[in-house]
Amino acid sequence: MPAVQLLLLACLVWGVGARTAQFRKANDQSGRCQYTFSVAGPDESGCPEQGQAMSAIQDLQRDGREQRAAMESTKARLSSLEDLLHRLTLGQAAAPWDTQEGRPQTELELAYSNLVRDKSALEEEKRRLEAENRDLARRLESSSKEVARLRRGQCPQARSTSEDVPPGSKEGCGELIWVGEPVTLRTAETLTGKYGVWMRDPQAAYPYTQETTWRIDTVGTDVRQVYEYDLISQFLQGYPSKVHVLPRPLESTGAVVYQGSLYFQGAESRTVIRYELYTETLKAEKEIPGAGYHGQFPYSWGGYTDIDLAVDETGLWVIYSTEAAKGAIVLSKLNPENLELEQTWETNIRKQSVANAFIICSTLYTISSYSLPDATVNFAYDTGTGSSKALTVPFKNRYKYSSMIDYNPLEKKLFAWDNFNMVTYDIRLSQM
Repeated sequence: MPAVQLLLLACLVWGVGARTAQFRKANDQSGRCQYTFSVAGPDESGCPEQGQAMSAIQDLQRDGREQRAAMESTKARLSSLEDLLHRLTLGQAAAPWDTQEGRPQTELELAYSNLVRDKSALEEEKRRLEAENRDLARRLESSSKEVARLRRGQCPQARSTSEDVPPGSKEGCGELIWVGEPVTLRTAETLTGKYGVWMRDPQAAYPYTQETTWRIDTVGTDVRQVYEYDLISQFLQGYPSKVHVLPRPLESTGAVVYQGSLYFQGAESRTVIRYELYTETLKAEKEIPGAGYHGQFPYSWGGYTDIDLAVDETGLWVIYSTEAAKGAIVLSKLNPENLELEQTWETNIRKQSVANAFIICSTLYTISSYSLPDATVNFAYDTGTGSSKALTVPFKNRYKYSSMIDYNPLEKKLFAWDNFNMVTYDIRLSQM
């Protein structure tokens, strides 16, 4: 066999043997050259159990990675063939003529013809791989939606006895009457974690789930790193799946995650920013009119906690104060897409007199102290009636420096950051 054809055969055979794709070249019974390219596809399923659906998604993700690897391999082989074809074309133009036959050398002609044919075959297989890759992506998204349906109890074999509460509904709401003992999940490893914020998305958007957890250590002057954990077990062990680096630094512990976006206050500004986590892009920003910032109206523990974002059953909120309100807490409901203020309430609770605040069922609750071991939930402001009242619901600061307290309406728990420690509190609401 000529040397050029041996080189061609090596290029074609290179990459054969991958688990999900095989490429073969052989003569058929009539002696014609045949190219065979086979891809193994994952099994389809109907409305599987949640564990089966997650397993199917993992299989699809693995096959998708292997398909992409196969496609990259095909691209590389195609590029090598194109380069060889180019060099052979130049070689043909400069080839010496056979003095006996009066034409270019036969061996070079055959190699050139084979390369053109094989290049066309590889281009066709590349197009097929790209189409299959797109199909895998569609099936993966479909399976993810199926898992979401299972979690919402919409699949017949997974339906629970009680229907899920639709987003924005206040069903199951009532007044906060009890807060449980803190449960410690994780302790920060460095000094930058003395205070911070951690959260889960109560309305998780693809590709995130209800387990996905985010954490930000907020000690420092240029806070940009957001740690992402796909699984709760990874969060507990301290092994992030990804680290986002924000295009703008954030300030203090008021950030939240909602519907796939991180909402935070830009450093040394009254601007609230929406950062979409999946695409890693800034989607919106909005100045909160007249809001104090960088130490004008913080909570009693300080930390530049002038602007505090919150999420409850009804949506996205911002807690702040203004000169016009003379330091009293102001609440505004935000549009999660463009951050426009939809409605605003001014309370009679002085912001610097309370240690922290959170919102449950459109009612603002405040904490009396960030450092006393036996503090209380001491005030409630109901946006439905526009009235406030004093409370004495016990609240424990186990580690005596609570710098962040937020409510998660999906888990019906308080998330808190207490002196390096990430903790949760169970709660109980009265019947409406």
